[in-house]
Amino acid sequence: MSAYIVFTRENTTDQAELDAYMKAVAPTFDGHPVRILAAYGTQDVLEGAAPEGVVIVEFPTMAHARAWYDSPAYQAVAQHRHRGSAYRVVIVQGA
Repeated sequence: MSAYIVFTRENTTDQAELDAYMKAVAPTFDGHPVRILAAYGTQDVLEGAAPEGVVIVEFPTMAHARAWYDSPAYQAVAQHRHRGSAYRVVIVQGA
């Protein structure tokens, strides 16, 4: 069953760190079965405060999603995201 990692950027605290993350994240997907469904597109906020941005990434299973997220390659790059912004990140299993 498909799984989705949803990244919601709440605010940016260091643009240079966030830029470093954006520049380095794509190669971390190499070798992982992934499909990017949405990446910082236009939002139509229906309820609550608007986040700065949203990314939705699809994987075949929860295990595939965790394998990418927990990979040394992604975790090394994610440090830039942690230093440059506040995000909410969840993995949700598809229906």
